[in-house]
Amino acid sequence: MSKPMKIDFVSDVSCPWCVIGLLGLEEALARTGDLIDADITFQPFELNPQMGTEGQNIGEHIAEKYGSTPEQSAANRTMIRDRAADLGFVMRMSETSRIYNTFDAHRLLHWAHIEGRQPALKRALFDVYFTDQQNPSDHIVLVATAAKVGLDPTRAAAILASEEFAQDVRTAERLWQSHGISAVPAIIINDRYLISGGQPPEAFEHALRKIAADA
Repeated sequence: MSKPMKIDFVSDVSCPWCVIGLLGLEEALARTGDLIDADITFQPFELNPQMGTEGQNIGEHIAEKYGSTPEQSAANRTMIRDRAADLGFVMRMSETSRIYNTFDAHRLLHWAHIEGRQPALKRALFDVYFTDQQNPSDHIVLVATAAKVGLDPTRAAAILASEEFAQDVRTAERLWQSHGISAVPAIIINDRYLISGGQPPEAFEHALRKIAADA
């Protein structure tokens, strides 16, 4: 009999390692499908909560935040693209890509969880930002993405035009920060075990099997 497993996946829409981590986790769950019955909830985390609506060039942003040179940034993007490609995901980040505010995307993800469409919206938002190079803070883009995964676009537009779910997202962000989460992805299993970073499927599979055995 499969063992139920509660998984909180703390991440941001604009985090490339979160894409790699999610794909690695999903592959590991596929390999352990006879053993684990996973219930994944995507929890909010903003890498750049103060980012303005116009966004910022990715190279400038990385240089300011981490002190990386253009050459280091380019090498890192190539490595991330290759890791994602190995997992079947296309990333088109380049020196002209931009970093955007993701708070409204998290508000829609909160609503999508209520509607039972959160995993589909999460993956679609990753596609929108990393593959299609669109702005995940643009309300037109967000409404179209919501509609694409079967959510009501009129309701999505109404949420974005208001402050609905804003407090819920902020409360959740503070909760995970109070638990010591300061980098993403952070995968918390059964409110007890933490797996950090964009791990490969093999690492996730090993951890999942051990946790299932301990349970």
